[in-house]
Amino acid sequence: MTDHTPADAVRGATDSEWFERLARAGHVVSGLLHLLIAYIVARLAFGDPGNADQSGALGLFASTPGGRTALWIAVVAFVAMALWRVAEVILGPHPADPAPDDDDGWLDRAKAGALAVVYLAFAWSAAQFALGHGQSSGRQNAGLSARLMGSAPGKVLLVVVGLVIIAVGAYHVYKGVTRSFFDDLKIDENDAVKVTGIVGYTAKGLVLAGAGLLVIVAVATVDPSKATGIDGAVKTVAGWPAGQVLLVVAALGLAAYGIYCLVMARYARM
Repeated sequence: MTDHTPADAVRGATDSEWFERLARAGHVVSGLLHLLIAYIVARLAFGDPGNADQSGALGLFASTPGGRTALWIAVVAFVAMALWRVAEVILGPHPADPAPDDDDGWLDRAKAGALAVVYLAFAWSAAQFALGHGQSSGRQNAGLSARLMGSAPGKVLLVVVGLVIIAVGAYHVYKGVTRSFFDDLKIDENDAVKVTGIVGYTAKGLVLAGAGLLVIVAVATVDPSKATGIDGAVKTVAGWPAGQVLLVVAALGLAAYGIYCLVMARYARM
């Protein structure tokens, strides 16, 4: 009688065509959310109100006919993607489509674990909006930051969080300019994918780095209203002399990232 380990069970799950399809749907939903965020940023450039983050995009979803049904579909897709990332923590990167040069070290597994948490957070947020309880991410971030600023350990934690977000942003920029995102795809060099990947990863990285920097500034100035995430970073840029132009550029970059996510849905190595 053959003994089956938990890893064997996980590998069997990743061999499931339906599991892979549901996980790929997570890329589709992520792409649509980034396209909506890009739309909100473009509107902000011309003076229209909105929350330029995940909560703003989910709010737009919820306000459209059939939007709440779409949000429940998004919840399922995000949970499936989170579970796929958990499988990568256990088995290593790209368990259904491995390559000889895949790095199976702790760093790739740590990244997969972090992404699992991110996708579960996306699923939770989508579920809240589907239930009609959605709230602005920026407002929640500012409220949490205000509570943490009440103590020295809380301030240290916020600075660490800001530095981590800056590091994640820098990694996105690195991945874009070095074109290493092609390692995640089944296709080789492709001009259209190359442009969307470089522009998209660089734009998202810069926005994330800006959000992380604002967290540190919020601690230094004891102003939690600055620690509002991507929405805060975008609205800070809006107040600059060339803010309108920069917001339009940011919108185009985030739209490129959204398109790249849609490419991932079809061509990602899973």
